[in-house]
Amino acid sequence: MRPDAVITIDPGAGDMLAIAGGAYRILLSGAQTNGACAIIDMMVPPNGGPGPHAHKDIQESFYVLDGEVVFRTETQTYTARKGAFINIPFGGAVHNFKNESAAPAHLLCIVTPAGMDEMFKEIGKPIAAGATPPPPVPPTPEVLARMKMLGDKYGQEFFPADYFKK
Repeated sequence: MRPDAVITIDPGAGDMLAIAGGAYRILLSGAQTNGACAIIDMMVPPNGGPGPHAHKDIQESFYVLDGEVVFRTETQTYTARKGAFINIPFGGAVHNFKNESAAPAHLLCIVTPAGMDEMFKEIGKPIAAGATPPPPVPPTPEVLARMKMLGDKYGQEFFPADYFKK
């Protein structure tokens, strides 16, 4: 692909992955931006969302398209509703989000530089466009070991689910 080529993505196109109970669609990958950024469309069901994690070399931003999610960091808890924007700057702030409502939430996630998209491809399970992902299950020791290995590979650190309850 030429670096100056315009990229168009049809509805339902792009890699669809089941991750953390949600359906994540990679709209723009690092392969398409020469590693500059990636954009991920996230459908987060009730009780869905990733556990606490940090990535010091990635800036991650979220725009809430619909519904609401609760974002947590070591310094704040914020209920992000439709139209809200959250920025996790470079530096490694531990954070997570969870849909604590009874309705699905829809987020647009932008990561700079790219890389998280590749990690999602390795962590997630491919699903068909529009498919409902399986509900999250508690990770087995094997899954935790794989997550640690992938976290090390992609510069992401994972923390226990109860990290913010301490």
